[in-house]
Amino acid sequence: MRCPFCGYEESKVIDSRPTDENERIRRRRECIQCGKRFTTYETIEDVPIIVIKKDKSREVFDRNKVLKGMLRACEKRPVNSADLETAINDIETTLQSATDREVTSVRIGELIMEKLREIDEVAYVRFASVYKAFDSASSFIEEISKL
Repeated sequence: MRCPFCGYEESKVIDSRPTDENERIRRRRECIQCGKRFTTYETIEDVPIIVIKKDKSREVFDRNKVLKGMLRACEKRPVNSADLETAINDIETTLQSATDREVTSVRIGELIMEKLREIDEVAYVRFASVYKAFDSASSFIEEISKL
């Protein structure tokens, strides 16, 4: 870190602590050359996840879209909103931890179905029926038999 007083390239960290919001880290530093102290704030760089849709268009991942789809599948079901929030957090964590910053909408749909299968089987079948575009009763029966 460059010293704001003398411009020297090296400093040592004297103290580190998170800020009140836990969004940044506050560091007290001391310049090795001039000895003056200064404060820096460190934040995590948030690189957005890009979703590649079926028509090959791209858009930024939107957790609200995921929530909306899951809520629609869980309508009139005894599903706790905290369970849905946890599921969405897990999905987002899975996507964030991947090395590739681009993910297909198909992959996101699969992750949603995995989570819905754990939460509520009826909600899973509802989501799968739209996602997989079931066109007959036999498609439903085939999917239900997998459960």
